[in-house]
Parts: sequence; C-alpha cells; structure tokens
Amino acid sequence: MLPEEFLERMHELLKEDYPAFLDSMEGKRHYALRLNGLKKEGKDVATLLPLTGKSVPWEKLGRYYDEEVKPGRHALHEAGAYYIQEPSAMAPGAYLDAKPGEMVLDLCAAPGGKTTQIAAGMKGEGLLISNEIHPARARILSENVERMGIRNCLVLNETPGHLSEVFVECFDRIMVDAPCSGEGMFRKNEEAGEQWSVANVLACAKRQAEILECAHTMLKPGGRLVYSTCTFAVEENETSIVQFMGRHPEYTIENVPCFEGMSRGVAPAEGTLRLFPHKIDGEGHFVAVLHKAERESVGRTFSILPSLKEKEIADYRTFEKEVMTQNLQGTFLAFGDELYVAPENCPVLKGLKVLRPGLHLGTRKKGRFVPAHALSHALEESQLKEGHKMNLSIGDERVQKYLHGETFPAENCEGFVDVFVEGYSLGWGKYAGGIMKNHYPKGLRTQY
Repeated sequence: MLPEEFLERMHELLKEDYPAFLDSMEGKRHYALRLNGLKKEGKDVATLLPLTGKSVPWEKLGRYYDEEVKPGRHALHEAGAYYIQEPSAMAPGAYLDAKPGEMVLDLCAAPGGKTTQIAAGMKGEGLLISNEIHPARARILSENVERMGIRNCLVLNETPGHLSEVFVECFDRIMVDAPCSGEGMFRKNEEAGEQWSVANVLACAKRQAEILECAHTMLKPGGRLVYSTCTFAVEENETSIVQFMGRHPEYTIENVPCFEGMSRGVAPAEGTLRLFPHKIDGEGHFVAVLHKAERESVGRTFSILPSLKEKEIADYRTFEKEVMTQNLQGTFLAFGDELYVAPENCPVLKGLKVLRPGLHLGTRKKGRFVPAHALSHALEESQLKEGHKMNLSIGDERVQKYLHGETFPAENCEGFVDVFVEGYSLGWGKYAGGIMKNHYPKGLRTQY
C-alpha cells in the first residue's frame, strides 16, 4: 500500500503516464549483476550461470538474470566474479566514466556497487577514495572492495564536511549517490513506502544540498560530478541540481546519451536523466552529470604518504619471490603487524578515519609472512607460480569444502596456495603432506 500523498504527487509528475506507472509498481522486479571488469582470466560467467542473455543497455558488463537463479549463493559470487546490482543503479557509475590514472571520489559509497563499478573503469591505475559516513555500512563497503579484488582503493569512514577540509579541488571525478527518500525502491522494498512522508523528502533535499557543497569544494576545475538518487521527488532531483547550479554558475549539465526508455528531467533541468520502472527494466533512478568549468585551480596540495623502504618489507618480498610472478609496486604501509600497499602518490591519511588503506598484503608473524585474503582476490592465475595455485571446476566438491572452511586432499602444491574456481580466486590454503589446510576467513565461511 503506497501513501496516498505520494500517489498524488506521482500523478502530477507523470500525468498521462501515471496508469502505466501504477501497473509497473504491481509488476515483476528485474534482477541483474555486473561482471567484474578487473578479472580478465576467469571463465565466462554466462557459461556457468543461467543468465537471460540480455545486457543492461547503459552498462556493458551488466547482465540480467531470473529471480530463481540466486547468484548470491554461488561460489562465483564469493570469488568476486560479479557484483549483484539493481539495473538502474548501474547508470550513475557508467556516466561517471572514470579513467585509469585519475583521482576519483565516491562520496556516499556503501554498500559498494558504484565503487566497484568505478574501480573497473580505472583498471587498477590512479587513486579511488570510497567514503561512507556510517561505520557498519563502511565495513560492508570495505568487504566488497576486497571481494572484487580492487587494489587502488582507500575506504574511509568520514563526514563529507571533514573530507572537504582535507581535499580542496583534488578530484577529477566525484560520485554523489545521495541519501534520499527512496521512492524509486518502493517496489523492491515495501517498508520504505511505509516510512515515506513529504517532510522526509524535504529533509533529504536539505541534506543533499549540504553534500553537494562538499563535493563542489573537492572537485577540480574541469572535473565531472555525477549526482544520483533512487527517488522520484523533484525536490531531491531537478530542484536540487537547479539550486546547486544557481549557487555555482560554473557548472553546466553535460549532454550525455539518453538510452532507450530513459526520460529527460523536468524543466529547467532537462539535461538530467530519469529512469522510470514503467519505461525501463529496472527501478526508479535520477542522474545528473555536471561539468565544472576550467580555470586555474586553487586546490590545496596534500602531502604524499611516504612508503616503507625495501628493507622494511623484506619479509613480504621473500613471500612474493616464492609465490608470485610479479612485484607489486606502490606505497607500502605498516599498521602494527599488518602490511598494506596503497597507490603511488597516496595522500597522508593522518586525521582521517581509514578502514582500508589500500590493498591488505598480509600479517607478519614471528619472522614469517601470512598473506591476507584481500591479496588472494587481487591476483590472477598468471600472477602466481606453479605449485602455488589450484584451479577447481564449479562442480568439484572441494569448492564447497573450501567455502565451509574444511581441509581437502591435494597434490603438486607447496606452501601457500591461491585456490581458484573457474579462474576466479576464492582465497588461500596451505599445502602440507597431501592436505590443503584452509585459510578462508571464518567470518566468510558458508553454511549452505
């Protein structure tokens, strides 16, 4: 049961399209996943899962699937072969169009759909900062960054206001997937409709304006800002953008492609985009792509984080030489016994709440190095030496044994072994005496 006042507002917004919208709210949901563009060597997911064969128009790696497929309960999901993401929610990340080598911010990033999409576009090059203000959601964000094998991402748990004090005109692109009243998700989440009110719409609009101001401070001249919501409310969408541009006339709405089924926004923000559930195979969404005019930057130059010297990471380099075919480069950091590598030219992190300072490499334990789960997911088979990798087929019973945390028989292995399924890493094991000891994190072990 949708609130009457909400329905009246939608009738006013959609006019002759309103009956079709009502029908769609009673219709079936659409399900999709996005293939992991960072994984180049794994087997084609479409040959392993019964996908529909239909692609998401605005995201080249997006694929639809039927509800009964349940890809979240599959070993390939644990291996980071894909990210389950609502089809419309893939549009903002596609329009951000992040490039390798850039400095990019995902300001309201949890649970990680847009961050992992942005990271795929960056191809491991440059610096991606993903921020989430709520600690519990920030932890989920960090877990998804790890599962998808992202190397060049820092996960922060900060307020937008504090970040804007630190990073003045620093970012080439910023994603603002703003907290909103969630009207576009009413079909997906009935409880959201029960909590709806006009007062909440207006409160969200006020909060969105504050977040946009912080994003403006952090965006370089010439940069791109993508603002998105999953709501239909004009106050949170077109009005937010028009008022923001009124305060900052250096912004223009970019003329980006409008895919079949998408609608242009309400005047005077016709260049923005609307995704309605009665016109596309997805839920409700709004996207505005803004360009900040070029000028000489007044940005604050942040200090670069110094890297540990090579002699300080000798234990890791010994492990690397034994197990891997490549040497990782970047800014090496130690937090107690934990070793990380952040992207080169990483900013100093002092004073920031950091959950993930780059890629977790592992733990130093009394003269030996124990590799981190995150490192396993960031590697592909070609980056591991023979004897230190094992690729299982999806039907092999050892896959489920591994995900349950059990040991299993193995051969032709030595030391630490990265266990793969169909070319996608599941995590580490350690071989000894014909048995693969399980190093899959206890908190991730499955019960099904």
